[in-house]
Amino acid sequence: MKTTIYMVRHGESPYNEGTERTRGLTPKGKIDIEKVTKLLAGEGINMIISSPYTRAILSVAGLAEYLNLDIKVFEDLRERHFAADIIENAALLSSIRESFNDFEHTLPGGESNAECQKRAIAVLKPILQEHKGMQIAVGTHGLVMS
Repeated sequence: MKTTIYMVRHGESPYNEGTERTRGLTPKGKIDIEKVTKLLAGEGINMIISSPYTRAILSVAGLAEYLNLDIKVFEDLRERHFAADIIENAALLSSIRESFNDFEHTLPGGESNAECQKRAIAVLKPILQEHKGMQIAVGTHGLVMS
């Protein structure tokens, strides 16, 4: 039995300091997600899961509504935590680039790609075992996907 996972990276989101968990989508993000919903509507998706962050949930909400499915939210599918303190955008981008060269790289108080991957896989493994043969959409983040 083939199980298919559709990873749906959240649509474009306005970056506002201090609203990491609750940021929504920009108008462009909403339009892009409408396109993704149309693409996935006919794929036979029978389960939708998501990060708890608003932008990820909003990115699969239209699909869930269209398919009349609930969205199951998993805390451990959240975005990677970058650092203990707020950092400048240039430093963040530099750190993200470095994290692809060194999977253990992190800023002080942050989470590495390896740690992020480990917690996301811990969510997905039992879902794959319990829902063999299903088509599953996952509302997530770029770094969690990678």
